Amino acid sequence: MDKKALVAKATARDGGSDFEAVLAAWHDATLQLEHSHEALHQEVRRLTAERDAALDRLEARNRQAELGRMTSRLADELRNQLVPIALNLSLLGRRMADDPLALNLLAKAESGLTTVGAAVGDMASFASDRALRWSEFAVSRLADEVCAALAPRLSAQSIETVIDIPGDQNVLADRDMLRQALTNLAANAVDAMPDGGTLTITSARTEQGLELEVADTGMGLPEATRREMFRPFFSTKSGGAGLGLTIVHHLVEAHGGYVTAVNCPEGGAAFTLCLPQRKLKVAA
Repeated sequence: MDKKALVAKATARDGGSDFEAVLAAWHDATLQLEHSHEALHQEVRRLTAERDAALDRLEARNRQAELGRMTSRLADELRNQLVPIALNLSLLGRRMADDPLALNLLAKAESGLTTVGAAVGDMASFASDRALRWSEFAVSRLADEVCAALAPRLSAQSIETVIDIPGDQNVLADRDMLRQALTNLAANAVDAMPDGGTLTITSARTEQGLELEVADTGMGLPEATRREMFRPFFSTKSGGAGLGLTIVHHLVEAHGGYVTAVNCPEGGAAFTLCLPQRKLKVAA
């Protein structure tokens, strides 16, 4: 505030000297300056925090990309080694067809090999960064396919399946990616119910898009697990690769969506794939 403004403000005051008026005006100007200074500091802190967050996200993406490249190379190498092992086990089984004990041991070896193969497949999916292949398809048919693929495990563990999806409800997405995401969630739900239960797959259309939910009646999710479960290589299962939920998150994020997880009031957990609304012309 300049001298003329101070004098003008001082002369406008009643019942006080010019000196007191000038001091009061100076005090007001100082307070305004302090407020402006504090506001500027807050804005600088906000911009600094945004910059730091952006740098952290960039660093995380760079680490993720490097990890993806390393994982891809490792998955390719392991897959190349698994093929001849599986072939040799099969040939060995034919030669030992009359030896039940040997066949039992071979069956265990093949089961272990299948587990390793699934882990390698998860690693390859985690490292994959291919472009989405958009298509429109019925959500209910996709859910039926996933449950059919898991039918042996569902039957062995006495798990009932409930699919509550309208037959005419379609979604525009990468079908293979969405099937894998749904399969991973359903397989996790089966793992959570070793003594039986109910696997429920439902969907709902919202203003934002489509919500596809997979729920189980297992033990639910401990808070520590909920905080870490989407982190690569985090697993609560012995022998698990810890990539199943990470892959789900990656695949849904590639569609512009996100994944949520909650504990159900009646027990168990529910994972929801939230996919944004898209029109068919977007896929062109």
